[in-house]
Amino acid sequence: MTAYSLLDLVPVIQGGTVSQSLANAADLARHAESLGYTRYWVAEHHGMDGIASAATAVVIAHVGQATSTIRVGAGGIMLPNHAPLQIAEQFGTLDALFPGRVDLGLGRAPGSDQRVAHAIRRTLDSDANAFPQDVLELQSYFADDGKTGIRATPGAGADVKIWILGSSLFGAQLAAALGLPYAFASHFAPGLLDEAVSTYRRNFKPSEALEKPHLMLGFNVFAADNDEEAEYLATSQQQAFVAIRTGRAIQLPPPVRGYRESLGAQGNAILGQVLSASAVGGPDKVREQIAAFIERTQADELMLTSAMFDHEARKRSLTIAAEAMRAVELA
Repeated sequence: MTAYSLLDLVPVIQGGTVSQSLANAADLARHAESLGYTRYWVAEHHGMDGIASAATAVVIAHVGQATSTIRVGAGGIMLPNHAPLQIAEQFGTLDALFPGRVDLGLGRAPGSDQRVAHAIRRTLDSDANAFPQDVLELQSYFADDGKTGIRATPGAGADVKIWILGSSLFGAQLAAALGLPYAFASHFAPGLLDEAVSTYRRNFKPSEALEKPHLMLGFNVFAADNDEEAEYLATSQQQAFVAIRTGRAIQLPPPVRGYRESLGAQGNAILGQVLSASAVGGPDKVREQIAAFIERTQADELMLTSAMFDHEARKRSLTIAAEAMRAVELA
């Protein structure tokens, strides 16, 4: 069975507040839990007015407190921004609060531009070995094996499931070499999807953490009760994507009817590429598009994301997506 999970960037809508975004995150997580979603992840981004999940571990604690069974975690923590010991302590604390429910997805991008990265007071190391070594150090803290000479408290012995994230072949190769589950960011960077999937599965080495490959793929879902409404609701995310790809990140804007028709060739080309791993439509169309993606990739799990301006419409989209996932498995 293909599991389904939820990635929430905790969007701040135009005219909205961070407080409301965080309240929506807790409500959305409860909703996802009731629909059988496996995990709820938030991602680390900095210096972006439209994303409220910069203090990622704090947001995870907020969501964990609002739920009881769904796994909660990061998709991901951008490890170059942090000392591994600090992440071990943060996620060890989360595991103490929510035992057996915590995931830690790790990425090697800064989640920001160079100016913001400098403000975080970390120098991005150009050495390709820096990220793998940080991952190994973090694993050592959780294993409490004494290799670092330092004991993480909290953190030592914590039951935190580590994932490797990526949008290139580097992450696929590292996850395979370490025998860890791998999440590919096909929801916004689908260009190397097929090659990354093949690389990860072909090179996977079993480990104490994982006996066989576990592949999660990002997938956008913009679902509504009919195709026309879904196309309309999807335009909020489309506007945000075009804005960020043209160098001006914005808060999530309200949907606009006829938005795609108003774009020039460059804008439509951006959206055609970046949102190629997506389902947009009513229940039947969404089910067909999800089924086709699963058949193409044989993913073990889909990490669904559905950023919409209206919170209730977003909850409805996630309901339709969950129903589609269950229908695909029964087909």
